[in-house]
Amino acid sequence: MPIDPALLTETPEQRELRAVTRDFFAAHGGDWKRMAAELGVQGLAIPEEYGGAGSSFAELAVVLEEAGRALCAGELLPTVVLAAHTLQLSGDERYLPGIADGSLRATVAFDGDVQARDGTLSGTADFVLDGADADLVIVRAGDRLYACEAVSSTPLRVLDETRPQARLEFRDTPATPIGTADVVPRVLDIGRAALAAEQLGGIGHALEATVSYVEQRRQFGRPIGSFQAVKHRLAALLVEYEAARSAAAYAIACVATDSPELPVAAAAAATVCTDAYRLAVAEYVQLHGGTGFTWEHPAHRYVRRARADEVLFGTPQDHRARLATALGLVSGKAG
Repeated sequence: MPIDPALLTETPEQRELRAVTRDFFAAHGGDWKRMAAELGVQGLAIPEEYGGAGSSFAELAVVLEEAGRALCAGELLPTVVLAAHTLQLSGDERYLPGIADGSLRATVAFDGDVQARDGTLSGTADFVLDGADADLVIVRAGDRLYACEAVSSTPLRVLDETRPQARLEFRDTPATPIGTADVVPRVLDIGRAALAAEQLGGIGHALEATVSYVEQRRQFGRPIGSFQAVKHRLAALLVEYEAARSAAAYAIACVATDSPELPVAAAAAATVCTDAYRLAVAEYVQLHGGTGFTWEHPAHRYVRRARADEVLFGTPQDHRARLATALGLVSGKAG
């Protein structure tokens, strides 16, 4: 089923949401708790019957993009995207009101070595987003999903400190079954679409900051942005940015409409946005000259985010393989 082109265009309401969100980040930085309290973004895409705003994923993606621009991780990806969508797709919505009102912090652990037995879980899961601070963890054990509320955790040292991760240990931990693991592939595709929106915000920041710098920085009596070599590099980055915007918009629209094309769209967005972000942060550093290499300049934080994002939901090679499989170019199963 083709996507309505109107879904790929930002609405006046979404533009207003973007302006409010961007103003908030400009005034308060990545203060997630304050943002959740004042703007209520944690319940944006949760149905009204569970205390949410009942908006679509398209509105949530606007917030994700602005969060990526400001490097605000918070609970958006683990709680609002992964956990909330897992609960909705599994049909077990008992925890959604807590997410919607901001009282419940949740995450998912889909890739651990965890076994279920007699209502308990045993095993470990590494690199769990927000694992150390989550009140609720949704765990895949075999072909089932379980909810755990008390898990032993160890914060991990990671490249991107704005997106904390932890190692979780389950030692006969009481767990509540919430459904089958059949929903996991779609949840991960939703996560890839969300990450693409975040990456788009980071690319936009890098491009705008670099253009502003080369317009002001002077060398040989003229702005360095007037040199043809610099113009060409920024033009190439703009092309990649627009390609990333198109890929992300399609994936977001597929999530918002529950389209069967999501596996293809998510893999394409992950591939295109990851490549574009890698280029953007490289140019961000290099075109700022010596300033871009300093610890005091924010460029290194975006480099860390871009590099960490490359492996968050699979490597670039994984995304290309999934895309080829989903398009029927190679035999196999898209994961």
